[in-house]
Amino acid sequence: MAQMYGKEKDTERDSVDNGDPGFTIFFAKLPKKSPSHGTLRLFLRTVGGDSFYAAYGPDAIFVAENVYHTNTVIKYLGAGGRAAGLPSVTLKTSVAHVLLRDALTSKQLRIEIWEQEPGQKKAAKFQLAKEASPGNLQAVEDLLFANSDFISAPIIMAIKLATAPIDVQSTSAKLRSVGAAFADTTTREIAVADFIDTDLFSNLESLVIQLSVKEAIIPTGTSSGTTDRDIDLNKLKAVLDRCGVVVTERKPSEFIAKNLAHDLPRLLKESPETSTSADVNVIIPQLSLPTAPSALAALLLYLSLLADPSNHGMYTIRTHDLSQYMKLDASALKALNLVGSAGKIGETKNTTLFGVLNKCKTSQGSRLLGTWLKQPLINLHEINKRQDLVEIFVNDTNARRTLQDEFLKAMPDLSRICKRFLKSVASLEDVVRVYQATLKLPGMIDAITAVYDDEADEARSSLVEEAYLKAFKDCASSLEKYGEMVEQTLDLDELEGHNYVIKPDYDPRLRELADKLTEVRDGLDEEHHKAGDDLNLELDKKLHLENNQVYGYCFRLTKNDAKNLPKKYIELGTNKGGVYFTTPKLKQNAEDFKEISKAYERTQRGLVKQVIEIAATYAPILEDLNNVLAHLDVILSLAHVSANASYVKPSVTEKGSGSLILNDARHPCLELQDGIVYIPNNVEMIKDQSEFQIITGPNMGGKSTYIRLVGVIALMAQIGCFVPCADAQIPVFDSILCRVGAGDSQLKGVSTFMAEMLETATILRSATKDSLIIIDELGRGTSTYDGFGLAWAISEYIASEIHAFCLFATHFHELTNLDQQISHVKNLHVVAHVAPSNKTSRDQDITLLYKVEPGISDQSLGIHVAELANFPEDVVKLARKNAKELEDFNEDHAEEDFDPAVIESGISAMETFFKNWSSSTPGQDDEDIIMDDDDASPEAQLEELKKQIEALRPAVEGNPWLKSIITAL
Repeated sequence: MAQMYGKEKDTERDSVDNGDPGFTIFFAKLPKKSPSHGTLRLFLRTVGGDSFYAAYGPDAIFVAENVYHTNTVIKYLGAGGRAAGLPSVTLKTSVAHVLLRDALTSKQLRIEIWEQEPGQKKAAKFQLAKEASPGNLQAVEDLLFANSDFISAPIIMAIKLATAPIDVQSTSAKLRSVGAAFADTTTREIAVADFIDTDLFSNLESLVIQLSVKEAIIPTGTSSGTTDRDIDLNKLKAVLDRCGVVVTERKPSEFIAKNLAHDLPRLLKESPETSTSADVNVIIPQLSLPTAPSALAALLLYLSLLADPSNHGMYTIRTHDLSQYMKLDASALKALNLVGSAGKIGETKNTTLFGVLNKCKTSQGSRLLGTWLKQPLINLHEINKRQDLVEIFVNDTNARRTLQDEFLKAMPDLSRICKRFLKSVASLEDVVRVYQATLKLPGMIDAITAVYDDEADEARSSLVEEAYLKAFKDCASSLEKYGEMVEQTLDLDELEGHNYVIKPDYDPRLRELADKLTEVRDGLDEEHHKAGDDLNLELDKKLHLENNQVYGYCFRLTKNDAKNLPKKYIELGTNKGGVYFTTPKLKQNAEDFKEISKAYERTQRGLVKQVIEIAATYAPILEDLNNVLAHLDVILSLAHVSANASYVKPSVTEKGSGSLILNDARHPCLELQDGIVYIPNNVEMIKDQSEFQIITGPNMGGKSTYIRLVGVIALMAQIGCFVPCADAQIPVFDSILCRVGAGDSQLKGVSTFMAEMLETATILRSATKDSLIIIDELGRGTSTYDGFGLAWAISEYIASEIHAFCLFATHFHELTNLDQQISHVKNLHVVAHVAPSNKTSRDQDITLLYKVEPGISDQSLGIHVAELANFPEDVVKLARKNAKELEDFNEDHAEEDFDPAVIESGISAMETFFKNWSSSTPGQDDEDIIMDDDDASPEAQLEELKKQIEALRPAVEGNPWLKSIITAL
């Protein structure tokens, strides 16, 4: 790639900077970029009509390392060369666009594109032309994403914090009122949410996960960072960082809803015609929320939505209800492998649940599936509707394949085309693509009608009609006029050559110009034949008539054939392609053709604009069609996967009722990995009987897979999908909360153990009796005693106070004693077969069976796993020796089992001792001075204590339990 330009181009481009030292001065005066903002700054330059991009300073080094993968491409501008010069790298336009797309999506950077100021002949002065961020792609969407097949909708959110109302304040937790406003500029939708949250912001974290927020706008704090508001903002930043959200800080003055009642109606489709703010608040109820309007004001200002006239009257607004979807946190998103990380090495389509389930044929379908995975339903009626639709298409293979392969595969991304229509940047190709989609609707209606007719169940037949058939028929009826408009205006015969033009007969002016062009073309052909006869040369083989970029229409001959060219022909030029020449008449015809063609193109551009304006009026219908297509695409995708992977329809029960029972459950991602024969397991969690399960067993035995597959299957059921089981009964969960594999974040001052405790605190504060909790190896980040103490306390609290379904995988075997205290705690273990080894280097051989059975595992077998990892033999031997010594030490110091009567007698003796000591006097002759009198001397008190100990000695000698206690003390 470093050689893509050639030496001449590089020299020419570098001379722009070297010949203009003013640029380095200009660059030095540019605003400094904040290190926390992560901004990539590129300059668009033009040399001799050739446009290219350039990066300077740290950006040049970034480009060299991430695009060229070498620093040899860096040039140093100005005096000092490499030591003090300004690093510079140039980029081809297409390569720069790829880099910018990657920066916005995968690397989550902001970008700035600077362009040369108008009238500047040299490159000294530039102006900021375009800015974009991961959540706001408006300025560069058409530039960078015009030809992309799939764009995940960028959601940007503004967040405002306030003190919770007094009537909801809690003595146990400090509550906050959170107002959030978010926008999807692709679908032109604004939404707000207003809710109460804890100081850990667990509800906000769930909202961010549900919406796949890319960027968040928050108010700046004070420089001291010590006020309550600043502490809350720092916690908020930590939550957003955990969710992978880019944070943008704005002035607190922007979070004021002073003019919102006047500005917001200008954006909405149904703008209220009222004169007072009170009236607007009634018609737009979102303005009456306590905190969200302040966030909405900041969002509108940041996106500059009002500054673009194409946005006026095009947006909708709604209130987002957190309670209608299952709550997921960032840990659950990672633990369940719901969606992939952009640019993650080694990730394939089968490593994430999205990759496994995504058999969608359209971009809008893939986007909707990603939304469903982060917004599982908790309404049982809606879950059953989705599952019934999936079941219909699982059973009807022909209809499913026909709809997927013949119709959905040909459907364009209508939401993106609608946006191009409304911004007046669409082309005739967009008009044709919509027209071609409308031609598919009758066939889709017929295919769905066949499903509808074949369905014996009347309730399910009406479900198909309600979900798809009626919607497609309405759209087809509304788009009939669109099809007629296209057929009347566009020359459909030219479509085979991908030539999108207006039909000449559509407009009299265009017809007249087309006739003139035909006449001129005939004149060109006539002159061509004349010259061929005159020169006695075969047309198109010897004598060529060409439309040259420099000379226009002219003749061309090879150099050999042109040696005896008569003087009457006008020679234009010679190059390696041959000799170019013309005649006076040909020259005149060529000029006429050029003028008429320009007039024809001007007239056609005006007509194209009119056609696109007419097409834009169909945007609401196309958006409705887009939504129905996306829904059908996802249902068909889930049906396709369910049918081919032998999934079953689960029995989903109401929230808070029923039990979780899975027979032969499999992990949907793991079973598809190469070289793996998956061993299914049963899961049985009965409410009030076995709702809390502790899983022990060896490393690599399958504990983590077992507990995660339960979460994945529960989530799949609540998005309406079939599940990888032989049989499944699943209650509706209001949340899935995970503490799995916490990592540290040293740059942010968060250790592994601290990250683990933060995640666990969120679980304890936000879980309910209807939650599913998954905890893997809690307490590993600290000492064994502290870790076990925390694991026991957390387990006991979840089991006895929260009463949620919980799967707890651990290596603390002592934790299994919890089932002696709480009846609904059950112990499970993963099975491993251990047998004596024939090899001298090992004491035992281990075989992992990956089966989960009731009972306790009494060993972790970690040393065996170390052997499997090819540890040096000496290290393994030393590990066995140290482990044996530790076991012997623990056995020697283990507490004996004492008879309850002995323990009770010892406790009674101790109580008598403390009672006598507290009521005794320091001397026989001083009856007025008691033991706790301040006037008693320390010596007298010590003598009295010795006397009481002597009195206790016979009881100690006769009670082994009491003797062990005294010895330990």
